[in-house]
Amino acid sequence: MRFLPQTQTGIAAALGSAILFGASTPFAKALLGQVSPWLLAGLLYLGVGLGLGLMRLSAGMFRARHNEAPLRRRDIGWLAAIVVFGGIGGPVFLMIGLTSTSASAASLLLNLEGLATLGIAWIVYRENVDLRIGLGAAAILLGALLLSWQGDTGGMGFGAVAVVAACLCWGIDNNLTRKLSSADPVQIAMIKGLAAGGINLVLAQLSGDVLPDWPIVAQAMVIGVVGYGVSLVLFIYGLRHLGAARTGAYFSLAPFMGAALAILAFGEALSLAFGIAAALMGIGLYLHLAERHEHEHRHEELVHEHAHRHDGHHRHDHALDDPPGEPHVHPHRHAPMIHRHPHFPDIHHRHGH
Repeated sequence: MRFLPQTQTGIAAALGSAILFGASTPFAKALLGQVSPWLLAGLLYLGVGLGLGLMRLSAGMFRARHNEAPLRRRDIGWLAAIVVFGGIGGPVFLMIGLTSTSASAASLLLNLEGLATLGIAWIVYRENVDLRIGLGAAAILLGALLLSWQGDTGGMGFGAVAVVAACLCWGIDNNLTRKLSSADPVQIAMIKGLAAGGINLVLAQLSGDVLPDWPIVAQAMVIGVVGYGVSLVLFIYGLRHLGAARTGAYFSLAPFMGAALAILAFGEALSLAFGIAAALMGIGLYLHLAERHEHEHRHEELVHEHAHRHDGHHRHDHALDDPPGEPHVHPHRHAPMIHRHPHFPDIHHRHGH
């Protein structure tokens, strides 16, 4: 299976995002006995914003080369919607759901985020989802459901509806983030973390929660910047190169990553359910990796800005003030073109089928 370099980057980024988020779950759960879920969500997101902000600041101090397009004024509306759905709506609905739903039932329902992401990408944004991709996503989702199943679905009432609403919010968030995926992923994740973290902390404290001791705060923020922040940056790279449906499917591997870490690092017993889930997810992953989507397609005229090299899709002229070297960033125009080659629904291939 041979992929274009940008496709390889997208697959690696999506899998890396799933690994980091899945690995962070056991550590985040360990703090729940000392911090309320709502307050923990705020600290995790605030860790994302502050941690990535420090990374950007240190890169600027050391004059590290930065080849990503900044967010522009036209992106503010999309960014605000991302914060509302992904940073506020999702966590708030989840916290409401957890108050009247068992942890096992909530864990089971949370797997619907991947399904919501894929469904919205297919139905609303018309991303191509063929039978192979659908079966692969179904196998991964079944594996995640099996890992989450604990034989207890008690409390499947209003709380379950709230958890489903949280998954829908995050599915919308993932597809909206796809709109900004050509911009700087670190900047997007940093702003989302600061806004969502600050708002959730205020809401948690208004509800009566009190900040824990500083060592607990520090632990939560470290988990946040790695398991949520870096994971989100990688997820956005995945969106840029693969589209929302495929990135969401790869990200659904996160529960398996968390379960594997719990077995390897925390000594949990290897179960039959884990083995079956691993087989299902392996089948799903293979179906996605074996995908080959190729047909003659038309590129309409497009003007945008993102990090790029001069490949088959970037044959534009340069102005005197455009940056030298590659990859580089500047606004550029894509002329209309008709050609045929293997491709994914990346930022240059969001055409109808």
